Amino acid sequence: MVRRTKEEALETRHQILDAAEQVFFEQGVSRTSLADIATAAGVTRGAIYWHFKNKADLFTAMFDRIRLPMETMVERCRISDPDPDPAQTLRRVFTQVLCETARNPHRRRVLDILFHKCEYTEEMGPVMERHQEACADGRNRMERCLCDAVSLGQLPADLDTRRAAVLMHAMLTGLISNWLFLPRSFDLEAEASAMADGFFDMLRYSPALRVATAN
Repeated sequence: MVRRTKEEALETRHQILDAAEQVFFEQGVSRTSLADIATAAGVTRGAIYWHFKNKADLFTAMFDRIRLPMETMVERCRISDPDPDPAQTLRRVFTQVLCETARNPHRRRVLDILFHKCEYTEEMGPVMERHQEACADGRNRMERCLCDAVSLGQLPADLDTRRAAVLMHAMLTGLISNWLFLPRSFDLEAEASAMADGFFDMLRYSPALRVATAN
C-alpha cells in the first residue's frame, strides 16, 4: 500500500510538471497561475502545494527534467582527466547540443519557455540564479578546453581564450534561441556541423581573437 501511494504521488508530480510545461509554453510564465496548471493537470491547487512550494519551485523542477545547453557543456567537457583532443571534444559537444535540441520536442519546448516566455520577476529569482550559474560554469569549462587546445598546438598560441569562450557561449545560445523563434528559417540539425566548423575557423584565423600585445 505504501509503495502504491508513493507511485501515485510520483505519477501526480509528473502529471503536474507535464501540464506546467504545456501551459507555460502556451501562455508564458508570468501569465500562468498555479490554478491554471492545476486545471490543466486535473488536480487541486492543494495537490500542487503538496509537491511544490511555489511557481518558481515548480518551474525549476520542470527544468530539472532536461539539461540546459550550458549544463550539457559542463557535463560533457570534463576537466578532471587530461583530454588528448580538447578541440575535437568542444566541437563534438557544440554540435551535439544543437542536434539534440532539434531532435527532442520536449527539450525544444522547455528551452523555448526559457528563452522566449519567461520573465525574470522577483518571484523567478531562483530560476535566474540557476541559469546564471550554468552559463558561468559552462563558459569556464569552455575556456579550460580552449586553453588545453592551445597548449597542445590545436589552436593559435596567442588565442584570447576568454573572449573565445564568451563568443562560443553567445553563438551556441544565440543559434538555439533564433531557431526556436523562427524554426523554418534554417535547419538547425543539418547546419550544426558547419556552424561548429565556422566557429573553429574563427578561432584559428580571426585577428580579433588574438591576445593584444603591447607596442
